[in-house]
Amino acid sequence: MSNTQTGTAESASADVEKRAFREGFKACAPTIPGIFAWGLVAGMAMVKSDLSITQSLGMTFLVFAGSAQLASLPLMAANVPLGVVFLTALVVNLRFVIFAAALAPHFAHLPWYKRLWHGYFNADVTMGLFPQRFPAETAPHTAGKVGFFNGIGYPNWCTWQAGSVTGILLASQIPQSWGIGFAGTLALLAVAIPLTINMAALAGVVVAGAVAVAAAELPYRLGLLVAVIVGMMAAMAVDTVLDRNKEAGDE
Repeated sequence: MSNTQTGTAESASADVEKRAFREGFKACAPTIPGIFAWGLVAGMAMVKSDLSITQSLGMTFLVFAGSAQLASLPLMAANVPLGVVFLTALVVNLRFVIFAAALAPHFAHLPWYKRLWHGYFNADVTMGLFPQRFPAETAPHTAGKVGFFNGIGYPNWCTWQAGSVTGILLASQIPQSWGIGFAGTLALLAVAIPLTINMAALAGVVVAGAVAVAAAELPYRLGLLVAVIVGMMAAMAVDTVLDRNKEAGDE
């Protein structure tokens, strides 16, 4: 292949990725207000949990996992054993292992360091939108996938960090009477509901919510940890049953 042909092919590939990026951004745009509000709540929670501004900024940029941050902060404030804090954050974030396993075949063509880079930007909204655009059967085809993923992941990261940093810097200026925490919960629901796209996800949400309410009185807020585990188990069980029924119907 000549240099001209190579250049033309690379240019065409770049155009595909740019279009895919715009498509990804358009898909995730409705979630941006909710992500910002949730980041704002997380930022305020870190400061109000007696973390310094430097510690709070470090946590938001390094951890980049709002649910794990908010689950671990009350435990840290209550001076629970460090192992419980790490275990809680680990279990809350176990879903990202499942997300990564689902997306891995689509990015197998990339070198390991690029896969690691994209793994950092993986999030709930990414997993909710990417499979809708690129189902599992499209794994062998690579065109547009990096662009679409980045079109979701980069704006999501920037929005989260903007909200979180704003919350960190303004935590002392925003009174509790404003009910920002409740607003953040509503914002999270606005993000989560559109991502509940099948019966397995719905089962996980319903079961986890019910268990969280029932186990709210457990010490160290371990009810959240239990709810996450049971919710994930319920979602996996329903997904297994649905797959078996689908296979039986295909036979």
